[in-house]
Amino acid sequence: MFWDPTFIVLIPAIILAAYAQFLVSSRFSQYSKVRSTFGYTGSQLARRLLDNAGLYDIHIERVRGNLTDHYDSRKRVVRLSQATHDSSSIAALGVVAHEIGHAIQDKEKYAPLVVRNAVVPVAQLGSSLSWILFVIGLLIVSPLLIRVGILVFSAFVFFTLVTLPVEFNASSRAKKLLASMGMPSTELKAVGSVLGAAAMTYVASTATAILQLLRMLLIAGAYGSRD
Repeated sequence: MFWDPTFIVLIPAIILAAYAQFLVSSRFSQYSKVRSTFGYTGSQLARRLLDNAGLYDIHIERVRGNLTDHYDSRKRVVRLSQATHDSSSIAALGVVAHEIGHAIQDKEKYAPLVVRNAVVPVAQLGSSLSWILFVIGLLIVSPLLIRVGILVFSAFVFFTLVTLPVEFNASSRAKKLLASMGMPSTELKAVGSVLGAAAMTYVASTATAILQLLRMLLIAGAYGSRD
């Protein structure tokens, strides 16, 4: 098919994504077996950190899955996965502190988070609709639809780019929060290793999005050269 040769553009991102996934899985697995000297479970640490930040109204919920932890700013809730909610491991506490970092970002109106939240609807649309518009544009010979598809996908690329500072900042906050509570340096180093691996998955997602956009531009360029 006419777009197949451009798939080679995605190979570096595919390799990076596979490496990042391996890294985060292996490091979380490694440090999930090491109990923190804190003695807190994930949910207990989350409550303590939220209260310390004056975020008494934010609730904590358990959700299914592994590493499905996230902060929901709309419903004001921190959701912790089965792997972290009741665990006292270094890995679990690091992930929990990261999510509390997002809650504090929200409280402080951290600019990149505000921007990311604002573009979420457009980004969701861009990730699902852009290629449909793009391919239809190719099939019915519509340069306008091709350009619209590229433009819509560009919004998704922007979302992945603005996500990077949000995630890196949350990890930085997490380490500072744990350090302020007296976590030993050896444990902080392990937390940094886990969160650093997690950050790589966001880097890989951004790289994939950028290369996908490049692929669209290459296909559009080849299409245009036929005219």
